[in-house]
Amino acid sequence: MDKGPRDDRWYLRLMAPNTKGGRFAWLDPTSIYINRAAFHDLLDDLHADLEGIEIDVVAGLDAMGFVLGGALAARRGVGFLPIRKAGKLCVDTDSVAFTNYSGRTQDMEMRLPAFAPATRVLLVDQWIETGGTMEGAIALVERQKGRVAGLAAIAIESTERTAAFREKYRCVSAVLPGSHWQRECDAQILSSFAEYRPEHAFPALTGGSRPPPHDGS
Repeated sequence: MDKGPRDDRWYLRLMAPNTKGGRFAWLDPTSIYINRAAFHDLLDDLHADLEGIEIDVVAGLDAMGFVLGGALAARRGVGFLPIRKAGKLCVDTDSVAFTNYSGRTQDMEMRLPAFAPATRVLLVDQWIETGGTMEGAIALVERQKGRVAGLAAIAIESTERTAAFREKYRCVSAVLPGSHWQRECDAQILSSFAEYRPEHAFPALTGGSRPPPHDGS
């Protein structure tokens, strides 16, 4: 895929629309991860936007927050803490109930203890839609007297709860607030879906096809 301007976040055009119906999220960003240039540019952008935030550890939310969180931890040179769905950790845990994007109530857990008091924790998820999952993760960190250093995701949709996050914490996302990507994410449909092809995300091969450019209008 030909890269557009870096502030246009060209790699967001690789995200796939939902093809399986309402039980699932409305799109799938994982096609960014398989494409070397896209994944590295995503990480470069998030790493740059996190400049000035003091972080001791990155915590990734189960499950897709593990991918982004682990990669950002490696870029920052800090440790990684998984926050898991209930029943997955074989050590002592603290747990909290939360309502996910689909409206289901679940429990998530964090090892106990996970860090020393005053540890600065960056919370990372793939996508923040309703904010319920992130709210649960914040509660777990703060219960152990950790400090939420910030939140990071590919996108943070605009809701009352995420607006409260932005007021209280430093929030960083590949989808920039005020951009056409933000407007489309809030509407839960991307104009790039019209030209999406799975092969556009394939790792570059000699003679491989490239998708047409997209003007973002």
